[in-house]
Amino acid sequence: MTNQQPTFTLHDGTFLPKLGLGTYRMKTMKELRPVVKEAIRTGYRLIDSASVYRNEKGLGNIIREILQDESFGVQRKDLFITSKLAPKDQGYDACYNAVISSLEKFELEYLDLYLIHWPGTSKLKLDNPKNQENRTRSYQALEQLYKEGKIRQIGISNYTIGHLQHLIDTCTVLPHVHQFELHPGLYQKDLISLCEKNHIQVQAYSSLGEGKLVNGKVDIEGLDQISERLNVTKAQVLLRWAIQHGWAVIPKSTSPERVKVNGDIFSFDLTDQDMNLLDDYHTSKGKRFCWDPTNIY
Repeated sequence: MTNQQPTFTLHDGTFLPKLGLGTYRMKTMKELRPVVKEAIRTGYRLIDSASVYRNEKGLGNIIREILQDESFGVQRKDLFITSKLAPKDQGYDACYNAVISSLEKFELEYLDLYLIHWPGTSKLKLDNPKNQENRTRSYQALEQLYKEGKIRQIGISNYTIGHLQHLIDTCTVLPHVHQFELHPGLYQKDLISLCEKNHIQVQAYSSLGEGKLVNGKVDIEGLDQISERLNVTKAQVLLRWAIQHGWAVIPKSTSPERVKVNGDIFSFDLTDQDMNLLDDYHTSKGKRFCWDPTNIY
């Protein structure tokens, strides 16, 4: 891979890299520096962060190191940096200020993508209508920041069909991206369909089921055979499944070598039979591994 890494075209004609590096649960420079630098050397261009990850400042330092090191051969325009709003910062003013704070921590003039991380607000009960009001106002702040050029694309994360439909009905700028948990155990077809109908790019997280779909804790019958036949890892198969469906992926690993292997998902194809096997898994053994937004008003 090169600076011409495969991308998806968003509804405004801009681009989203198909592959990114997730950084959830990685906070220290010791953890981050080796994997981020290996990712960029391997060809990754998207780095996914969030306010609640508490690693924006560290990532900003590493990004500067990369940009100053000519051996990487990348400029700021080649990179795609994502961050997300913490649930405690819902509401217009709090959201606006949170984005400015993220920019200051990264020491960047703009972020390529900023998402509302969660449809709820910290300390509010799930059924409180204020949740809807707050996230609507947060999104209005993102629309303003988008117009100001401080964010190149805006979007949401973990929204249900109901949450997303309300946003579509009330927003002035359609979300560019919706990031949510998506793997063979949680194949959210109706949510995907709503995104596709409105030209919102799907970005999958937890593609490996927090690792449980590839480490033997949760067995997907037939996955081993696909992996062996193609001479790739089970992780590569699951990531390729998403890519062939048209969804972006942001796998995370603390191992530079696994980051490199996970990045090699554009050199092989799954057959229709492989895709159907993975598509059908959720009908008998569906499972969610991360937070569930179902009951948030």
